[in-house]
Amino acid sequence: MKIRPLYDRVVVSRVAEEEKTKGGIIIPDTAKEKPVEGKVLAIGSGRVLEDGSIRKLDIKVGDRVLFGKYSGTEVTLSGEEHLILREEDILGVVEK
Repeated sequence: MKIRPLYDRVVVSRVAEEEKTKGGIIIPDTAKEKPVEGKVLAIGSGRVLEDGSIRKLDIKVGDRVLFGKYSGTEVTLSGEEHLILREEDILGVVEK
């Protein structure tokens, strides 16, 4: 199943968290927090400005982004959990 977000929305897949710490301690599922980093899967056409023009998004498909812990709306597509966020909910792009 494919999804095409509207306007300034972005579909993100969360990046898997580490299973154990650097010291070798295994983290149980009950103690894990949801990751705040993800990979952009799809983007909308852009933000509609007051004058009716559309401003393209600064984010592109494939970027790794950071977002707030409680940002966005969780959706399940083809059995996988994804997050739909507005561009303004994205805190930054991870560059390597």
